Amino acid sequence: MPVTNIHYHDLIRRDADVLWHPYAAAPVPIAPYAVKSASGTRLKLHDGRELIDGMSSWWAVIHGYNQPRLNAAMTAQLQDMAHVMFGGLTHEPAVLLAEKLLAITPPGLAKVFFSDSGSVAVEIGLKMALQYWVSRGLPEKKRLLSLRQGYHGDTFGAMSVCDPVNGMHYLFSDLVMPQIFAEAPRIAFSGSWDESAGDEIAALIETHHHELAAVILEPVVQGAGGMRFYHPAYLKKVRELCDRFDVLLLADEIATGFGRTGELFACNHARITPDILCLGKALTGGYMSFAATLCQDFISETIAHGDPGVLMHGPTFMANPLACSVALASIDLLEESNWRNSISNIEGWLRTGLEPCRTLPAVRDVRVLGAIGVVETRDLVAVEKVQEILVANGVWLRPFAHLCYTMPPFIASEDEIKQITAAIYSALA
Repeated sequence: MPVTNIHYHDLIRRDADVLWHPYAAAPVPIAPYAVKSASGTRLKLHDGRELIDGMSSWWAVIHGYNQPRLNAAMTAQLQDMAHVMFGGLTHEPAVLLAEKLLAITPPGLAKVFFSDSGSVAVEIGLKMALQYWVSRGLPEKKRLLSLRQGYHGDTFGAMSVCDPVNGMHYLFSDLVMPQIFAEAPRIAFSGSWDESAGDEIAALIETHHHELAAVILEPVVQGAGGMRFYHPAYLKKVRELCDRFDVLLLADEIATGFGRTGELFACNHARITPDILCLGKALTGGYMSFAATLCQDFISETIAHGDPGVLMHGPTFMANPLACSVALASIDLLEESNWRNSISNIEGWLRTGLEPCRTLPAVRDVRVLGAIGVVETRDLVAVEKVQEILVANGVWLRPFAHLCYTMPPFIASEDEIKQITAAIYSALA
C-alpha cells in the first residue's frame, strides 16, 4: 500500500505503534521527523519542510541523494539480476568491485570478503585474525587490543572492542569477550608528535603479544566513541609495534574511508597498510547497506592451509550484485570528481563557521578535519531541544552525548555549510 497520502501526524503516530528506532525507546519518546523524499543535500519532510542533511545519513551519502549516475547503475543491474547467492557462484560486478577496491586501498591488500554492514565487516575481520592464529598453531593468540573511546559496531564481537565504559554497550559487559584496552591517543591530529605518546600501547603490546591476535583501531579519527582526531604518527607507531611483536593490525575505516578525512583512506595519513581493513558506509554512496573486509595474502593463504581450510563465515546476501554495481559507480564518481578540493573547501568553511562556537560557555572544544566538524559541549546535549532549533534553522543533525557534529555530503556548497554551522551555533547558544 502506498504511503504517499498518509497525513504527517498520522504517520508519526503509526510509526510509534509499530517501529523501534536505533538507540531509542519504544514507544519513541522523541518523535522522529518523517521524510518523504530526498535529493542532493536536502531531505523533504512529509509536512513540506526541507532540511540540509548535515549527517550524510550517518556519513554514507557522500554524493548526495537521488544521484543520477548511481540511480542508473542500480537500474541497469536490475535488468540482469538483483541478487544471486555467492556460494559457488560469482558475477562481474563483484569481480570488478574487488579489483577496484584493491587498486585504491593501501598497497599490499590482496583479498576482499563482502558482507552486509559495517558491524559484520568487523566481525569478519576479527574472525580472520583469530582463525589465522589457529591455522598457525597458536590458538592462545585470541585476544584483541583496542583503544578507549573507540567504536566498532553493535554486534557481539564488535561490542567487545568498543570502549567498555563509553561505548554504549556496558549492559553487555559480562557477556562479551574481555579484551585489552589502551588509553585513547592523546596528541591531536595537528599537534606536535612526542614519541612518548606511544609508550603505553607499546608496553601493552610487549606484555600481551603472546595472547594478542590483533590490534584494532579507527585510523586517525575515532568516530562514534567521541569524534576525536589523533596524530598519524601514533598509527605509524602501532604498525611498527605490530610488526615487531608479531601481532596483526586491523584498521576500521568504515567511517573514514572514501575521502572523508582529506585522504582517500585515513591509513594514508600515516602511509601504512593494515593487515586487515574494514570498509562500509560510503562504499555504495549510501544507497545500500554493504561492506567489505580486505586482507593481505599471507592471512588468506595461512587460513587456506589450516583446519578447516576455509574462512568460517558466509552472508546470505554476500556480494549482492545491486550493491556491487552501485558501489562501483560511487567509486568512479568519486575518482572523477575533484574530491580533494571539495573536502579542502568544506574543511575551510567548517573551520570558519564553527569558530564562533568557542566563545559559548556551553562549549568545551571545537575541532575540524576534512569534512568532519565537531563541537564538544561541557554537559550532555539536550538532544530533543537542540534538534528542534536545528530543524527550525533548516538543518538535520543527530547530536549525541557531549557532541554536536556534522559530516556533510561532499557536494555541499559554501552557503549550505554556513547554514549548518550557524544552526549549530544557534542551538548551542
